[in-house]
Formats: sequence, C-alpha cells, structure tokens
Amino acid sequence: MEIEKKKFEEMLKKAEELRKSGSFDLSMEEDLSIAVMNLVSIEEHLFFTASKTKDSKYLDILNEARGIRKELLGKMIPINEGESWCISKHLLAAAMRIMEVGTKLLSENKKEEAEKMFQNAYHLYSAFWGIRLKLIDVSAGDKSNGGMKGAEENGAKKPWTVEDIVEKLVDCCKE
Repeated sequence: MEIEKKKFEEMLKKAEELRKSGSFDLSMEEDLSIAVMNLVSIEEHLFFTASKTKDSKYLDILNEARGIRKELLGKMIPINEGESWCISKHLLAAAMRIMEVGTKLLSENKKEEAEKMFQNAYHLYSAFWGIRLKLIDVSAGDKSNGGMKGAEENGAKKPWTVEDIVEKLVDCCKE
C-alpha cells in the first residue's frame, strides 16, 4: 500500500505525536496483538473440536476465550469506530494463519513460498497497526496509492508504505 505525499505527511505527524506523547506502550500493545491472534486461533480450534467431538464443553471454553479476546482487543481498538473493530480482528486472524502456513512451508524446505507467506502476513499485520495508530482511516475507505517519495532503496527513492512506518514505530524489543 503506497501513500500519497500529503497523506504521508499527515501520518508522519500523527506517528510523531504518538511517539512523543508516550500515551501508550507500543511494545505492550504488540504483545496484546499477538495474544489476540492466538486467542482467535484458540477459538477456531475449540469450534472444530466441539464440532468433531459433539461435546459442547468446548463451546463453553470457546466462549471464555472469546470474552478474553474481546477484552484485549478492546484495549487497542474502540468498539464504536465503524468497522475497525472487526477489520482489526480479521487482519490479526488472517496474519496469524498465513504465518502458520509460512512456517509449515518453511519446515517442508519451501523457503521461497514461505517467504511470500511471511510477507503477506506482515502486510496484514502492518495494516492492523495502521488502523490501530489511526494512520489508515477505515471509516473513509482509505484508498491511497500515491507516489510519495521517501525510503531509500539502492540509492533511489521509493514510495513509503504502511509497513515502512510501522516498522519504525512498533518494535517489541524497545522496552
């Protein structure tokens, strides 16, 4: 997803304000986002287990896991922001599943296919962060694809992407 110059400048300003304000801990929120990914996967496994075994106790556990997932996602995404709640949940779920496919491909020595899966997963994960940090306005149907010049690649300018911005902002290793 490429970003036009004006939009990029607005996003950069928002990102800088967030960084300076210290209003939330990005490393903690990154951990929460991974926890949400895993909770969605747990919900999926509990659904399939309940269906395969015909044992409703798994649905009770699924409901508990869902409650925790909703609580954690609610710490990051306000429920009242249009479709951003569901979009965020599905971006994280899809990123997690694609990462798992990539990991399986990697274990089968299909490195190129795995790398493509990992790129796709990171793109979706970055889109989640773009929404979380309000760098992407989902209520307006963000369709930016301009050609703002920004990052250096082999001495040439290339358009900045949401991934570029998220990579600079979200780093779980910065405590």
